[in-house]
Amino acid sequence: MQTINIHEAKTHLSRIVERVARGESFVIAKAGKPMVKVVPLDVPEDSPPKRLGFLAGQLRVPDDFDTMGSTEIERLFGIAP
Repeated sequence: MQTINIHEAKTHLSRIVERVARGESFVIAKAGKPMVKVVPLDVPEDSPPKRLGFLAGQLRVPDDFDTMGSTEIERLFGIAP
């Protein structure tokens, strides 16, 4: 990723915007210190892929899930005799 100083970015803004629109990304720096990252709007940010449903069909929830272990829990809390 190319780094451009802020003066150059101001001077050549339209040219830089065209390059970014084609998919390039830039870092704009002030006095050598990176300040902002310029990326095209249609390029998604790097993010981990969503893993929704990655265990589909591999797990089974028992029918008595909401009452499982209730006798033991009641005994531990002193509710059951």
